[in-house]
Amino acid sequence: MAVYTDISDDELAAFLREYDIGAPLSFKGIAEGVENSNFLLETDRGRFFLTIYERRVRAADLPFFLGFMQHLAQHGFPSATPIPNRQGRLIGELRGKPAAIVSFLTGLSVRRPTPAHCREAGRGLAWLHEAGHGFTGTRANDLGHQAWIGLFEPLRGAAEALKPGLAATVEGDLLRVLEDWPDGLPDGVIHADYFPDNVFFRAEAFAGAIDFYFAANDQLAYDIGIALNAWCFEPDGSFNVTAARAFVAGYESRRRLSPAERATLPLLAHGAALRFFLTRLHDWGATPAGALVRPKDPLEYERKLAVHRAGIHLFDEI
Repeated sequence: MAVYTDISDDELAAFLREYDIGAPLSFKGIAEGVENSNFLLETDRGRFFLTIYERRVRAADLPFFLGFMQHLAQHGFPSATPIPNRQGRLIGELRGKPAAIVSFLTGLSVRRPTPAHCREAGRGLAWLHEAGHGFTGTRANDLGHQAWIGLFEPLRGAAEALKPGLAATVEGDLLRVLEDWPDGLPDGVIHADYFPDNVFFRAEAFAGAIDFYFAANDQLAYDIGIALNAWCFEPDGSFNVTAARAFVAGYESRRRLSPAERATLPLLAHGAALRFFLTRLHDWGATPAGALVRPKDPLEYERKLAVHRAGIHLFDEI
């Protein structure tokens, strides 16, 4: 969540006239993340988020994202719910860009998750996968494993500039992971960005998830691989087996993994680390000047790649 597009009072007032959510009381930008312009909006009827979609988010994908969020809400999963305008549409326009309003989800994210948080987050991810069952929309994962070679090619020079020898190392990771990438695992709609800042808790209990703008159809266990990287590494770059065990146990408290899913978690997590390294490397040199955001450090994921490369056996205890 970031602010790339600023909104005047007059523009906000004109946009809100299309909605039946009350008169605005306060409106402020949220300077986090790297994808969209987000604002916290308070009216005399409650609190909402207004999002202006930028950069990677294609307008053609928005019906899928917002429709999936609606589906989750209708099936009891706690997530922000899109608010239709007076014409019943979920998507409006601000400054020539698509925009939407969603309900405010209460809870707090955590910066340093404990194993207890990890267990609850795992349970929440399984709940999300269950609630998503039956959603009829489809969207290919355009940042899935088929895209990684194409994403890497124009970034070879950036990888080498970041750390000498890194381009060849990452190419080796890609070849190794893609050669063994599994087929035939249970699939469905995944969150694909299930990081601690996108998960809310109340008194250490899972309270909901936000930011579904990478959601896509893919293998469900790949979502766990993404989460293991996001939740189970310490600030010094070491892998926390206790946290990973707790996350998987929480997930399996709602949805049991098949033997094939469990066996491929190390590979899926390695691939997920490649995906986030590559997109962070891209963003490192592509964030617009003046945006109220700092791009995330790709070297964090370079360190995680080194752990996967040297120590897949660390997952044996999960």
